[in-house]
This record gives sequence, structure tokens and C-alpha cells, in this order.
Amino acid sequence: DIVLIGEIRDKETVEIAIKASLTGHLVLSTFHTNDAPSAISRFIYMGIEPYLLASTLNLIVAQRLVRKICDRCKEPVSLSEEVLSRLKIDAERARDAVFYHSRGCNNCGGTGYLGRLPIFEFLVMDNDIREKIIAGATEAQIRAASHQKGYGGLLESGVNKMLQGLTTAEEVLSVTFTEDIKV
Repeated sequence: DIVLIGEIRDKETVEIAIKASLTGHLVLSTFHTNDAPSAISRFIYMGIEPYLLASTLNLIVAQRLVRKICDRCKEPVSLSEEVLSRLKIDAERARDAVFYHSRGCNNCGGTGYLGRLPIFEFLVMDNDIREKIIAGATEAQIRAASHQKGYGGLLESGVNKMLQGLTTAEEVLSVTFTEDIKV
């Protein structure tokens, strides 16, 4: 059986979700945080015991929407060293990449953007991550462990969309946080 909870906003709702999970139900919900690892610390701040989180969470997905650059008016652009640094893109990777901005046109109503697309971060609960949660690991330690397993963060996902010519540096920087990993 699957239980869908619209949004977790308080301790009572978290406790209901945990009880359902402990009885064998797959529980799906939304929860507002900055990124996937911060969901764990927010649950703990709400008073949920780390061992309960470790035994009931399977996956945390963080999502942000970025505006999609208009294909009709996008133009290649050079990014400053400061922007590349904030995006955690090294000089070698920047040399081989094409980045875009848009000037605005009739097609996009002069905005330079047309539509939105998601960027994602996945935090998969394996035994290592569960042990870290129980041991009281920080968000940074959990994030680092996840990235060592090959799971990128929101910033990396956004940079990948930039490299595909789908969005701009400004958009990615507006919805991500600088503690993410180097891409």
C-alpha cells in the first residue's frame, strides 16, 4: 500500500508518516527545505529521533525549477571567473563549454525565457547514510557521503542543464546554494 501525504509541516504529520512507514507502507510526501540533506536536519530539529529517520527514509529528492532559455534568442556568452567559481566550474571545463544568455524577443515576450524545467538532487538511503544519520552526522557530512557515491546536488544538476544550453548561469545561481560540490 502507498500513503500520500500532501505536505509535511509539523511534528504530528511526520509522526503519522513514520508510523505508516514502520507498518510497511510506502509513504510519499513533500517537505520544504533547501536541499536533500537539510531535510534530515529539519526532521531532527522537529524532534524526530535519528534512528526513526534512518529506519523509515528510503529516498529524499530535492527539486527546484529554473526558467528555460528561449531557443530563438539565446546567444553564447562568456562567464566571468567569479560566476564560474560560484558555479564550481573549473577553467578546463569552462574552456570546452558553451554558455548562453538571451536578449529577449517576440517569441518569449522579451523575457529571454520560455517555460521551466526541473533540476534535482537525490539522497539515497543506503546503510552508510543511515549509519551517519544515527551517529549525528552534519548536513555537510551526509552531502559529502552522497556525492562520493555519485549523486550530485542541485548545483551540479543546474550546471548540467546550462551545459545542455537549456538555462542560464543566473537562473542556476538564483535557486541553488554554494555548499554544493564541484562539477
